[in-house]
Amino acid sequence: MTPSSPAPKITLRRAAADDADSAADVLLRSRGAALPTVDWPRSDDEVRGYFRDVVVPHRETWVAEASSSDGIVGVMVLAGDEVSQLYLLSDWRGHGIGDLFLALAKERSPDGLTLWTFQVNKPAHRFYERHGFVAVEYTDGSGNEEREPDVRYIWQP
Repeated sequence: MTPSSPAPKITLRRAAADDADSAADVLLRSRGAALPTVDWPRSDDEVRGYFRDVVVPHRETWVAEASSSDGIVGVMVLAGDEVSQLYLLSDWRGHGIGDLFLALAKERSPDGLTLWTFQVNKPAHRFYERHGFVAVEYTDGSGNEEREPDVRYIWQP
């Protein structure tokens, strides 16, 4: 997408089986760009396999698809009232896609939502706080596989 080109239309839709690799690639590229200091315990191939075999077929997985040739540019996974994953390609941050994902999540769980993010991910903190989420718990990371200090957020209507 170039600065002079019109903004492509974004469509949110449930992920299909053939979206698994693209959705995993969004996660891999996004976290690599946004969280370069985090030590990821799983290889890229393991992440792709997990998306193909578990996430897309068994979780409420949504993708953001651009009408341009960029294809899938974002992914959100819901687990009941938890936003378990929300990732955007770095070039697509700031275009309202995260806002669309969170509006959808709030619609799907109108009684409230929870999520975890790493403490080092300050842009995510600002984003979620702007959407009414409140930090309620900070940990030393001993409870996650990355062993990275994290923070739990909640949103209540």
